[in-house]
Amino acid sequence: MSTDLPPGRTAPDGARVADLIARMTLEEKLAQLVGLWEGRDHAADEGDTDDTAVAPMQDSMQGEHTAFEQYARHGLGQLTRVFGTAPVKSADGLAHLAGRQRWLASSTRLGIPALVHEECLTGLAAWGATTFPAPPSWGASFDPELVGETAAAIGQTLARLGVHQGLAPVLDVVRDVRWGRVEECIGEDPYLVGTVGGAYVRGLQSAGVVATLKHFAGYSNSRAGRNLAPVHAGPRELAEVLLPPFETALLDAGAGSVMNSYAEIDGVPVAADERLLTGLLRERWGFTGTVVADYFSVAFLHTLHGVADGIGSAAAQALTAGIDVELPTGTGYLSPLAERVRSGEVPEAVVDRAVHRVLEQKQRLGLLDPGYVDTLPTGEVDLDPPAHRALAARLAEESVILLGNDGVLPLAAAPGRIAVLGPNADDPAALMGCYSFANHVLPHHPGVELGLDVPTVLDALRTELPGAPIEHARGCDVDTDDTSGFADAVAAAREADVAVVVLGDRAGLFGRGTSGEGCDTDTLELPGVQRRFVEEVLGTGTPVVLVLLVGRPYVLDRELERCAAVVQAFFPGQEGAGAVAGVLSGRVNPSGRLPIGLPRSAGAQPYSYLHPRLGAASPVTAVDTAPVRPFGFGLSYTTFTHSYLQVPEDRVPTDGSFTVSCRVRNDGDRAGADVVQLYGTDVVASVTRPVVVLLGYARVELEPGATAEVRFDVPTHRVALYDRAMRHVVEPGRVELFIGTSCADPVLRSTVELTGPVHEIGPADRRLVDVRIAPVSE
Repeated sequence: MSTDLPPGRTAPDGARVADLIARMTLEEKLAQLVGLWEGRDHAADEGDTDDTAVAPMQDSMQGEHTAFEQYARHGLGQLTRVFGTAPVKSADGLAHLAGRQRWLASSTRLGIPALVHEECLTGLAAWGATTFPAPPSWGASFDPELVGETAAAIGQTLARLGVHQGLAPVLDVVRDVRWGRVEECIGEDPYLVGTVGGAYVRGLQSAGVVATLKHFAGYSNSRAGRNLAPVHAGPRELAEVLLPPFETALLDAGAGSVMNSYAEIDGVPVAADERLLTGLLRERWGFTGTVVADYFSVAFLHTLHGVADGIGSAAAQALTAGIDVELPTGTGYLSPLAERVRSGEVPEAVVDRAVHRVLEQKQRLGLLDPGYVDTLPTGEVDLDPPAHRALAARLAEESVILLGNDGVLPLAAAPGRIAVLGPNADDPAALMGCYSFANHVLPHHPGVELGLDVPTVLDALRTELPGAPIEHARGCDVDTDDTSGFADAVAAAREADVAVVVLGDRAGLFGRGTSGEGCDTDTLELPGVQRRFVEEVLGTGTPVVLVLLVGRPYVLDRELERCAAVVQAFFPGQEGAGAVAGVLSGRVNPSGRLPIGLPRSAGAQPYSYLHPRLGAASPVTAVDTAPVRPFGFGLSYTTFTHSYLQVPEDRVPTDGSFTVSCRVRNDGDRAGADVVQLYGTDVVASVTRPVVVLLGYARVELEPGATAEVRFDVPTHRVALYDRAMRHVVEPGRVELFIGTSCADPVLRSTVELTGPVHEIGPADRRLVDVRIAPVSE
């Protein structure tokens, strides 16, 4: 199932695609199944370095460079990251792209243009493009509608550049926060991930750009949180936790493309797993879009997994399993695969299957229309318009989480002297994640400017509190052992009325940062000497407001006990400093909620709030796994009261739905947003169940004194399980319900009894909770 149709276009003409395939040579077919990553051919060369690796093992896997005309003589499936490989002005990138597309249209026998893809996880990853908050911030907002608006804006930018496919969203459910790619994930709950990720899909595809779901599947469940490490997930864990976000984004949001995971699950690499890529994805879920390879994952079947004796065998396995397009550049799907087709090892019908999907998608996108190349955009494109910056600011403001506050926040109109300290206080890159252009590509081009106006937290506080004397000292680095800056920072703190200490991560790739792809950790202490630095500042007796700009949660038990306030933001993007400063000043009432609980220790990993009874603290173990702050937690500057819980039908059939409603009132003196969270517990089941599961949620904006009614229409699918025979079913029995301020803090309780026979879930069963919010006059 796929709805990746640009606005105003109709369904593809199957006869046209079939005719093209019938006229193609084998080489022309295979050419449609590969990408080409040209690297720096058209890049700005000022300050370029030879170290341009922005994908795993890029240098070793790229192969010998071949001229475009030679490589694409039979046609070309995709162009890889025309705008996102090096600093390129939009006009130069457009001119280069138009030249490539015109050459394909005029100089290849069939004249089929290439589909163009880019990374877009935090906005288009290109020089000068708006950088939005990272995905954990999407989850922290609990606001799918705003995430959808953000994705639509990103899609509009991509479309203006002639880009057809965006490599986002990431739907991996967080299972171990030691994993470096936590910053690319939405959260630890599959329903939150699926609904927020689905909103991103709908938004991106509303602009006529194909969304690509990553990474299908299991990638985040790697052993010990190490990147590319083996995944040992049982079939039930895979089915109940890791797969549902993909099902939601495909069946309910209509995503047009899927990217495979690098992982091997119980010894079978996903890139060669026909059960997942064809059996589940195509046959069970009815997916009709394209499956594209994560970069170099076809070759990895040979070089990393050792399940193929060469690149040709790897290509044959991947294509047969269901990977349609080899990215970023074709190393296996060209001559090595052609040899196996001609030998009879791989039926040409398997090639035709993939080509049909690729051409059908190109037709949907208009690439097969006569005169397509005459419609290509030219000139400069504003990649950072004011409307997009405003969206980035809104999302950042909704995602900042207040973890602790003894009353020091918000800072008074005249807060006295402020010491702004720490390595992330005056660093714009600290606001952005690893898949931002600033941290993904620009470090390879020293001397090239950021290309964006990005205020730092220090800048934003000076703007937010113009009358306050502010002194700044860096104090320490993010990730070194250098303590030489402690003395100046401690002296500044001692003279201040409040110290704002801004710490956290530095996003990077493959060990060049503390968070990001390939930047895993075996400790969840703040990197470097940052924790020691906080202790030194606390020793002055000056109240400390700790601000964390991070990609993953860290152990903060001592800080939450001793600091006057703790504020956390997950790489909030280029407008994130204003959001953080707004929370500190009180201009912004914090409303973010934790999409991932704060860990008690690295030794408690892997941990998820979705654990059964024996996964919690108990008298039979000395280890307490309970997080310091649970999933769904977040404070506000106002007070919300929940009341009037109603479950009108206390007995419902197993194939039905039930309604839960409550009222929420803003009892404070300022406007704010509450996140009403509905949880459920299956009391007795045929297999062990999580202690509690998020059933639904609603973000509710309320003026002071205002009340709203929140109504959840919950399909019984939300309490389904995979039974001992691995059937997806709803079993009769009692479900305990509660409305809470987090997964560990119930406020209102009730129950519902599911009655009748065991109901086996089918394609027609509704997956999503219908949420209605209505004002109440009191």
